[in-house]
Amino acid sequence: MDLLSMQTIEERLQVVNELIPDFQKRAAANDQQGRFPFENIRDLKEIQYTRLTSPKEFGGGNISLYDFVRLQEAIAIGDGATALSIGWHMGAMMNLSENRPWGNELFTFVCQEVSKGALLNVCATEEQTGSPTRGGRPGTTAVQEGNKWIISGRKSFATMSQMLDFFIVSATIESTDEVAFFLIPSDSKGISIEETWDSIAMRSSGSHDLILDHVEIPFDYLTEKQTTRKKGAQGYLLHIPACYLGVAEAAKREAVSFAKSYTPNSLAHPIFELPAIQQKVGEIELKLMQSRHFLYSVAKMWDDSSIERRNQMAPELSAVKLSVTNLAVEIVDLAMRIVGARSLSAKSPLQRFYRDVRAGLHNPPMDDMTLMLLAKRV
Repeated sequence: MDLLSMQTIEERLQVVNELIPDFQKRAAANDQQGRFPFENIRDLKEIQYTRLTSPKEFGGGNISLYDFVRLQEAIAIGDGATALSIGWHMGAMMNLSENRPWGNELFTFVCQEVSKGALLNVCATEEQTGSPTRGGRPGTTAVQEGNKWIISGRKSFATMSQMLDFFIVSATIESTDEVAFFLIPSDSKGISIEETWDSIAMRSSGSHDLILDHVEIPFDYLTEKQTTRKKGAQGYLLHIPACYLGVAEAAKREAVSFAKSYTPNSLAHPIFELPAIQQKVGEIELKLMQSRHFLYSVAKMWDDSSIERRNQMAPELSAVKLSVTNLAVEIVDLAMRIVGARSLSAKSPLQRFYRDVRAGLHNPPMDDMTLMLLAKRV
C-alpha cells in the first residue's frame, strides 16, 4: 500500500494499523536485546510513510501536523521505540519543509534522497553540554580547509543511528566561534557509531553515540548558522507527546484485556466487573481523553495559524508535551495497578511500557522550562 496515493487520515491510519500487530510481536525481543527495530522501519518505508512530511514538489505528502501526530500515535501503540525513532526523521523533514532555512540546492538534494528512502536526524546533544535546549555550546568543531569542512567531535542520543543516511550535526566553527549545523552523509570517512545506549527506556531506539573523526564534507554542506536560525515555535515536536500517548493507549488495552480474561477462584466473574477495576479503567480513559483533546486541538491550531501566530505558540506546544507525557506515566501506572504484580513480570509488556513512558519526561522541552515559559506569558 502507498500512503502517498491516499487522501484522508482515515485511509492512512487503516494501513498503518495493519502493521501494528507485527510491531507488537517484535517489540519484546527487540527490547530485551536492545536491538533496533530494523524491520519496522523497513515496513514504514515500504508504505512510503517516511516521505509523508516532505514537500509535494519533491514527491512527498506535505501532511498536516494533525495527521502527523495521529499517525505517530498509532505507530507507538505497536512499538514506542519505533515511533520515537521515525518521528525524529519525520519531524525534521516537516520543519525543513515549513521553514526552508537551507539553500535551495542542498534542500532539493536532501528531498530527492528522502524520496528514494533516505533517513535523517538532527544530532546536537553532547555529554558535556547536555540538551541543546539548555544553550550549551557544542564541543564538536568545524574547521574550514579550502572548499571543505573538517568536522570532529562526539554526539550522544543519536537516535536511529544505525539506519540514518544523513546526520545534521551542530558544531562550533573554530575560526569564528560561531555555532552552525552541517549535513553529514553517513557513509563519510571518519564516521562511526559507538553502541553506548544502555538506557532501560526506549532500549530499541538505537540512540548510540556518533563519533566524528576528521570527517570531510563539502563547503556548501553548512546548512545554517545558529545566529541566522529562526527561533520560532516548532510544531513538529508534538511527535514526542504523540508517541507517549500511543504507549499509554497500548497499556490501557493490555490492562483491559487482562481484566476481562482473568477470573480468580474467589470470584464467579472476571475482575473487570469489579467496581474498583472499572473505576481505574475510567480514570485511564479520562486521562487519555484529556490528552487527545489537548494534543489534537493544538495540532489543528498550528495547521490553521499564520506564521506570525505559530511563532507565538511555544507555550501551547510545550504545555501539550508536559501534560501528555506526565499523564502517560499516570496511565501506565494505573494499568499496572489493574494487572497487579504480574505487570512486573518480564513477560508482561506493561513493564516495558512503564520504562518507555518515563523517557518522555526527559525529551525536550523539559517540564521546568515549560512552566517558566507559561509563567512569563502570564
